[in-house]
Amino acid sequence: MVVNLSEEHSLVSNWVSELRDINVQHDRLRFRTNLERIGGAVAYEISKLLPYSNVEIQTPLGIHTSKVLSQQPVLATILRAGLPLHNGMLQFFDKADNAFISAYRKHNQDGTFEISLDYLSCPTLDNRIIIISDPMLATGASLAKTIQLLKDEGTPAAVYVVCAIACSVGIEYLQRECGKDIQIWCGDIDEEITAKGYIVPGLGDAGDLSFGIKMQS
Repeated sequence: MVVNLSEEHSLVSNWVSELRDINVQHDRLRFRTNLERIGGAVAYEISKLLPYSNVEIQTPLGIHTSKVLSQQPVLATILRAGLPLHNGMLQFFDKADNAFISAYRKHNQDGTFEISLDYLSCPTLDNRIIIISDPMLATGASLAKTIQLLKDEGTPAAVYVVCAIACSVGIEYLQRECGKDIQIWCGDIDEEITAKGYIVPGLGDAGDLSFGIKMQS
């Protein structure tokens, strides 16, 4: 399942357009805020698909039978670029458990790169719903390795992937490597990717735009 929220002409498409705009990108706070907004919007949409239970709630004047989440999801994010999206979802799933993964491109002198996974902090994942945030789904290699790493720690009930912009090539790769039962939620989808693995037109480096330029490893 792949959902492109910009196809609905929702506010998400407005926020994505600002993320792409080089005349707006210089404002890091606005950039991070737009990612947080997308994270919140996707969290709300995903919440409609999660299992609920009926619970009796005592009010000052009586008892009401309310629907509440049967189980809190695990919100996972790839450091550092995924943090704003993660924070946006955490505003909605405020009782969720959290997982953090360090996954980055380790560049070689010939211009190629490998995915390096250096850090993982996560709760118990067996039979849990995992929602993974990463702003850019380009080649899909980072997310595929991250999902496999999480599955090595436990057997989740379902896996959702949330990104601001995805590339069709990356979507196909992720479905091929991790199974088509992975649900992918995107702010928008681009069709082109460069030989170096960057989405076109994309938006650039989401981590740098959020937090400043980093040293290349």
